[in-house]
Amino acid sequence: MKRLMFIGLLLLGLTAQAQWPQVAESVNSEVTARKFTLNLTDDGKAQMVCFLPVTPSGRAIVGVPGGGYSVLSNGHEGYLASDWLNKQGIAYFVVNYRLPNGDRSLPIGDVQKGIRIVRDSAAVWGINPHDVGIMGFSAGGHLSSVISTLSDFDVRPDFTILFYPVISMDERVSHKWSCINFLGEEGHNDPELVRQYSTQNAVQRHLTPPAIIVTANDDRLVPFVTNGLEYYKAMRNAGNECTMHVYPTGDHGFGFGPWFKYHDLLLEDLGNWLKNLQAPKPDAIRVACIGNSITDGFGIDMATQYGYPAMLQKALGSDYWVKNFGVSGRTMLNNGDMPYMKEMAWRDALAFNPDIVVIKLGTNDTKPHNWVHMSEFKKDLEQMIKSLGKAKIILCTPIPAFKKSWNINDSIIVNDIIPIQQEVARKHGLKVIDLHTLMANDEELVIPDGIHPNEKGAAKMAEIIAGAIK
Repeated sequence: MKRLMFIGLLLLGLTAQAQWPQVAESVNSEVTARKFTLNLTDDGKAQMVCFLPVTPSGRAIVGVPGGGYSVLSNGHEGYLASDWLNKQGIAYFVVNYRLPNGDRSLPIGDVQKGIRIVRDSAAVWGINPHDVGIMGFSAGGHLSSVISTLSDFDVRPDFTILFYPVISMDERVSHKWSCINFLGEEGHNDPELVRQYSTQNAVQRHLTPPAIIVTANDDRLVPFVTNGLEYYKAMRNAGNECTMHVYPTGDHGFGFGPWFKYHDLLLEDLGNWLKNLQAPKPDAIRVACIGNSITDGFGIDMATQYGYPAMLQKALGSDYWVKNFGVSGRTMLNNGDMPYMKEMAWRDALAFNPDIVVIKLGTNDTKPHNWVHMSEFKKDLEQMIKSLGKAKIILCTPIPAFKKSWNINDSIIVNDIIPIQQEVARKHGLKVIDLHTLMANDEELVIPDGIHPNEKGAAKMAEIIAGAIK
């Protein structure tokens, strides 16, 4: 019986694959201005079906159908969403990716190429290149979460929509065949690969885009407790923006199907989330905040909203686009215990192509095991400055270390770090903000460890830096 069911599903998926060009022709001309198909590979085995709205809002979504990495369920988990999305003014692009068959780089590469094409064609298609999201279903949800967490900055989406996603690659708690088909016959038994592509492990603070997860409580194929919920927990624990809607019933695979009991509520929930999702202006001035845990927002719950870079965004307004590239514990020193310039956040900051960069590093460099490399601090700071090209750079001195937590030494900050920063600033014509002086004598600005600013301290930092930028 199971074999017959599998063959039936396979035939259904193959039928969907064979018919998708005809489906693409069946669109609502009142909301869809143009539809067309692009080959993503020379042989046409991967294609992208494009639906451009009559009244574009500037937003775009790349759709990733499910199918257990064995077929493509691109009807109700693909094309069926086009009318509703185009009605919202959202351009929609369904990627019919190649199935992995043991080579996971195929589907990953196809979706990444689709996103790159959408961004590269943004001006022609009426799209804001900084407002391109991804929407994946089931195994396509896993693929979407891989793109959202593990891809380079230029092809990482700006937001993520996950319908009943496969998240874990541990087949004991997930959809077995999705795991085997994606990782391969040998790979699905490799603990490191299982861990790497179980994407709750790949969520990164500030770097993983906002997400909404849609699922049903009675999903028996992909249990949400060990999949969607794990992604939500990872996002929330990182302080990233995320929400989840768990409908009472619906099992698995309802997609945009009108037969889903909570279809109208689903559209209302998703529509409200999208309406409240803020996107930067295409021509906004880009501000990159580079730093350690003080920039990251350690000790501040939901630092994506209440850390100093988030406060800086509010202070500067919509003509600016502020991004937080802070990573806790990192050093300016390349020979420190955790060098910033070896982080994904540093690569992202460079790819962000900022107009203004606020650098606030040096606190962790004062730890004894790091400061043995003190002679290299100036050289490494200058390396960072030169790597940032023509961006306007603002150097911030470390804030006072009111206590010697983690062996952080305020004396070294005052007598060594700040003088080096000032020397480098004079040499390269940079602005210096002396946060150490401006925040001295006020321990109410930091949490009990005496090192990290609280919300009040973050707000003061944002006010000072905003004034310098403006």
